[in-house]
Amino acid sequence: MSDPYGNWGRTPAPAGGRRAIAMGVGDTFPEPHKGLWLLPRGNGRSYGDTCLNDTGTLIDMRGPRRIHSFDRETGAIEVDAGVMLHEITRHVAPHGWFLPVTPGTQFVTLGGALANDVHGKNHHRRGTIGRWIEGFTLLRSDGTVLTCSRDENADMFAATIGGMGLTGIVTRVRLALMAVPSLTIRQRTVRLSNLADYFARAGDADDAYEYAVAWIDQLARGNSFGRGHLICGDHAGSGDRQGEARPPVASVPWTPPISPLRGVALRAFNEVNFRKLRRAEVVTSVPFDSFFYPLDRVRDWNRLYGPNGLLQHQSAVPMENGYETVRALMECAVAAGQGSFLTVLKRFGDLDSPGTFSFPRPGYTLTLDFPHRGERTLKLMAELDRITIEAGGAVNPYKDARMSPETFEASFPNWRRLEAMRDPAIRSDFWARTALRLADHRAPVGIAA
Repeated sequence: MSDPYGNWGRTPAPAGGRRAIAMGVGDTFPEPHKGLWLLPRGNGRSYGDTCLNDTGTLIDMRGPRRIHSFDRETGAIEVDAGVMLHEITRHVAPHGWFLPVTPGTQFVTLGGALANDVHGKNHHRRGTIGRWIEGFTLLRSDGTVLTCSRDENADMFAATIGGMGLTGIVTRVRLALMAVPSLTIRQRTVRLSNLADYFARAGDADDAYEYAVAWIDQLARGNSFGRGHLICGDHAGSGDRQGEARPPVASVPWTPPISPLRGVALRAFNEVNFRKLRRAEVVTSVPFDSFFYPLDRVRDWNRLYGPNGLLQHQSAVPMENGYETVRALMECAVAAGQGSFLTVLKRFGDLDSPGTFSFPRPGYTLTLDFPHRGERTLKLMAELDRITIEAGGAVNPYKDARMSPETFEASFPNWRRLEAMRDPAIRSDFWARTALRLADHRAPVGIAA
């Protein structure tokens, strides 16, 4: 049976299970269970432990929720933080609007997207979702209700966007949408012969298209190392205006004892996936959910990683040494004898987020994920951290389940600013094992951090 309050990486629950309380209607901060730490939780699609609070109590934000207002002329919408992205899409698409930024799944709450300041395939054009947040209501544990925007409570506004739920409970969010002619995507897919081929094409793809991302065959060898597909797209001039995602085509009803996403099976999958593009370039119209959310069409696909779950590593590395660093990261995984099922490579633009704690920064971002095979996988992840940090890059916290406090600090040297704004009743497992360890270590003798 799956853990109803687990994370997407399927980190095992503690022996006593995970505690959660529902967020009710109204501006009342919940009473903690036996004085334990609290943490607001969306739909649990974070891969790591930013959405876990195993020594405290989670606040489930998915209870009664509604869309409060939507201006069909301007595209401004105000919703409860627990509203899912797919619910917003379904509501606004018939009127010619779409999410300006969306991650790789539509099954996340808007509050969770705000808390992680998510990015999508169009960061080079639109930045993170934080750039499109017009304001929100924040409930603090002292009973204070703050209206936050760029002009009102601006410091708390900045700390909360990307603040991983640590500054309080976001109850309502005002979001600016993006006008689109349709949700159908006119997709152009180009075969990449190797990693250098991607780097030669990526800049032009960003210039020409709203969306651009690459799937990489991380296991290819020799002159084909880093081969894959560069996938670009724009909204078609006509097509779907309903925003109804299609039902899943398959499901994974149980967890296999050994992950099939490894070894010969993974090599075969990559070979088939690469060769399904029969020409050097293919242009076609595709449904929006196929383009943005392909994995959503396989229910519980994370079970395929086996009983120990999965570990994902997402790095952001500077533009100037991007090729060398990305190649080093991929070669590191190959040398460790571990293959990544979902290897995604794209460029981040130079659009700053209003959030203090946003992960994207100008350069390239590489995502690798692996079945958790114990110590050997943890050693690989630590080595990927080292390569990233030495290159001047950063590791994504909301995709992480094990980075060291030192890696965290090197990625986010401004972490003390978020700690200063953190609500004293709120803590996550991630914050406890990274920032709070750094704070405890550096506190003067006799003074609690």
